[in-house]
Amino acid sequence: MTKVEAVVIRERIETVIDAVEDETGHVGVTVIEAVGHGRQRGVTHEYRGRIFESRFLPKALLVFVVDDGKAEAVAAAISSAARSGNESGDGIVWTTPVDNVTHSRTGLRLEEVEVG
Repeated sequence: MTKVEAVVIRERIETVIDAVEDETGHVGVTVIEAVGHGRQRGVTHEYRGRIFESRFLPKALLVFVVDDGKAEAVAAAISSAARSGNESGDGIVWTTPVDNVTHSRTGLRLEEVEVG
């Protein structure tokens, strides 16, 4: 099994999840609200004549646990769907090997459930 994680801008969450489902057939995802910044280093706002800097931007961390054979396709679907057209700040995607994924309710390993 492989864990595919992605940090994306909040406006692209549904687009990314739909793209993963449509292009790979994978339907399970965990979405975690997050804040952070990359090269863009946040944004500057002006409110009532005063300038405020927001160092951290609202993001979402998407976590998919997929069969090893689907990991590359899931990462590609995420990367493609997460693009907003902005110069920077669309996020990143990475994969990590995962061992022993077990459903809490049934006690069955995920591989047994996926095949069965």
